[in-house]
Amino acid sequence: MAYVTACGGGIIRDLCIGAHPPAGLSDWRYLALSVIAAGMVIAIKEVVQKLSHPVLLFDAVGLGFFAVFGAHKTLAYGHSMEAAIILGMISAVGGGALRDLLLNRTPVILQKEIYASAALVGAVCQAGGEVLGWSMAWVPWAAIVSCFGIRCLSLYFHWNLPRFAPDDD
Repeated sequence: MAYVTACGGGIIRDLCIGAHPPAGLSDWRYLALSVIAAGMVIAIKEVVQKLSHPVLLFDAVGLGFFAVFGAHKTLAYGHSMEAAIILGMISAVGGGALRDLLLNRTPVILQKEIYASAALVGAVCQAGGEVLGWSMAWVPWAAIVSCFGIRCLSLYFHWNLPRFAPDDD
């Protein structure tokens, strides 16, 4: 599950942009890093369980990094800013959605939480900054912080997206 979560969104993105074979399937380091990360979490399970919402914090950090890298790679392959924004978001949320589906759970992106929206903001900042020619020394960091900040603030203040009830006809 760690591998699916870590690489699923990137594999989807790579297939969409024409990066064949996808990096997550062709580079052994992706699998190795996933196994090492899962092993570390298992090894420090007791410490992790004592922290207040540690998984959500680590997930928010990863969300920002994956959104930014996904948008950047899409632009590097010559695709439009709009494609970079959408595929940056998919890079960030795709692996978690695949994991949830495999575990027979409702993916977070299909719930009311501000999750994919935070990734979308990070991808917009990255793609917009790159297209405008802004400094790549700070644009990725600003994009990551914006995504991370929105996700953390939404968790802290219990912000959610509006839900619309279906009309009863």
